[in-house]
Amino acid sequence: MTTDAIRKIVRRAVRHACIAFPVQQHMLRHATGYKLANDGQDTRGIQHYLGHRNIQHTTRYTELASDRFKNVRYD
Repeated sequence: MTTDAIRKIVRRAVRHACIAFPVQQHMLRHATGYKLANDGQDTRGIQHYLGHRNIQHTTRYTELASDRFKNVRYD
């Protein structure tokens, strides 16, 4: 799939959903990163899935995951 085809699909979906703000296809990539982090996925796994070469580009998603460590016990 070309980037132009994806752009057109996103544009149609935004129109169909009556979203009132501009949406770009890259926003879906960020949403995926945050979703995976909030679901407790491993940072390295997210890095691999999103194709980031540098782990620092991935840690932004895990830093903002509000309940990332909710089940960690400190004894």
